[in-house]
Amino acid sequence: MPSPSPTPSPVHTLSQAQIQQNAQLFVSQSRIWLEAHWLQVLIAFGIGAAIVALLHWVRRWGIKLCARKPGITGWGSIIGRAVARTGNFFIVMTSAKLVSGYAYAPEVIENTVRFLFTIAAAFQAAIWARELILGAIEYRTQSEGYQGESLLNALGLIRVLISFALFAIALVVVLSNVGVNVTGLVAGLGVGGIAIGLAAQGIFADLFAALSIIFDRPFRRGDKVQYDSTIGVIETIGLKSTRIRAFTGEQRIISNRNLLDKEIQNISNRDHVRIQLDIGVAYETPPEKLEALPEMLSAIVAETGMTVARASFEGFGGSSVDFKLWFDVPGDDWPSAHKARDKVIIGILRRFAEEGLSIPFPTQTTYTAGPDGTLIMPYPEVQPVRRVDKDEGER
Repeated sequence: MPSPSPTPSPVHTLSQAQIQQNAQLFVSQSRIWLEAHWLQVLIAFGIGAAIVALLHWVRRWGIKLCARKPGITGWGSIIGRAVARTGNFFIVMTSAKLVSGYAYAPEVIENTVRFLFTIAAAFQAAIWARELILGAIEYRTQSEGYQGESLLNALGLIRVLISFALFAIALVVVLSNVGVNVTGLVAGLGVGGIAIGLAAQGIFADLFAALSIIFDRPFRRGDKVQYDSTIGVIETIGLKSTRIRAFTGEQRIISNRNLLDKEIQNISNRDHVRIQLDIGVAYETPPEKLEALPEMLSAIVAETGMTVARASFEGFGGSSVDFKLWFDVPGDDWPSAHKARDKVIIGILRRFAEEGLSIPFPTQTTYTAGPDGTLIMPYPEVQPVRRVDKDEGER
């Protein structure tokens, strides 16, 4: 006996019936609307076509703005690239949204246009935001001091992360506008984001540190920096680490996160190098010469073309009257500053020799005593010389 054919499920049959009923209602209301407001519909269609043409012209303007020069050359090219990514679906739905109210569209058509425009606007906004953010990052990485660095190769990963975040937000906005409860979806995305962040927190920390270096610009490639006991030149700013060529010759690699946690001195940004010299003069020096010494030191520095910052008394030392001499060498080149310091030191020694000024050095004399307590001198005693007369003999 043949088995009876399966009976359609009432729920499934009801869903199909609702779909057919809604479709018939949409068609019938559209026909009635077109018959009653055909003139407004034609005018709205013309206005919509003009809006579409205008938006296409704006998109072509963005494309031409990008084609003027290759790559990202400024905010004009960034905005132009974002405008050039405007989609046709968004253009059409924007035009329909703007003219739908003028043509007295029925509620079912109005709701359909609103729904499609929400989808188009949400995802188009995500595309624009992605292009603006990536364009800003790319512009920073291609600016002076960042050309050719490995961080440019990391833009692929940055694009994926930014695209995922922006399109996830757009999807949540669309679902929320159509009446879907997105609480569970948001919670799931939050938990997933936390899990990914914990699994790759080291990579993300270094990545965000690299982006911080790009936008905050504490240093650039080619700058001379100092941190801890390391002084060198920035060679490469990468996705995870920065490579520094130390003045002693070796290449030192430090993660971006650890580097930003330190106090960094950017030597390239200094406009002068300050040299400090401590000078001691013997206590036996006459007071009038001590009084003229600051002016003498300033004159010696001025003869070498440097600028005096301080030339004055410091205090009374253990074996000398101490002076402080500070002078500035223009620029940030330490070898040149060392040569200038050598000229100043030689000039001071030459001038002191001419003026009879002495730079003392600490001395110490040790005295010892014999068993009977008599002091034993650390130097031989000089015996008096006896004078002998030939005629009178020894006196």
